[in-house]
Amino acid sequence: MKGLQALEEKKEIVIDAAMHRLGRAASRIAKMLLEGVNVTVVNVEKAIITGKKRAILEGYKFLVSRRQFTSRKKGGVWYPRRPERIFWYTVYRMLPRHNKRWKEALKRLKVYVGVPRDLEGAEKTVIEDAVLKEPLSRSGKIIRYMTLGELGKELTGGRLKYG
Repeated sequence: MKGLQALEEKKEIVIDAAMHRLGRAASRIAKMLLEGVNVTVVNVEKAIITGKKRAILEGYKFLVSRRQFTSRKKGGVWYPRRPERIFWYTVYRMLPRHNKRWKEALKRLKVYVGVPRDLEGAEKTVIEDAVLKEPLSRSGKIIRYMTLGELGKELTGGRLKYG
């Protein structure tokens, strides 16, 4: 995070989310958004969620399958299925919603699957403490993970074209 201090002065950051842990990256991005930085996140389908695939899928399928038992006019229970929306929603849930700042902060966030043409030449930043560098934990166990692209394919029934 120390390397980002100089980049935050620019007020615009492009972050490559490949091999970034979802929760760590989302919390750091939420903090940057609250500080007034415009954040663009690319390669979101390559961000990862650590844990066993079966446990991850069970948790997300439960969230997707929830139903509302009140009036349909109030709107249903919603949970995203696409990788870019899962990432966006994760950042959204990490912003404080008890004041006005969260709406303004969320407007500064842009999330993309892959790299758009206008950002191909841009300098991409990495959040050091969110990247999974080694496949082994400190205790020597293999760290299992699932990418957001794989999760999106499972939740949409394989209709996504990336992953």
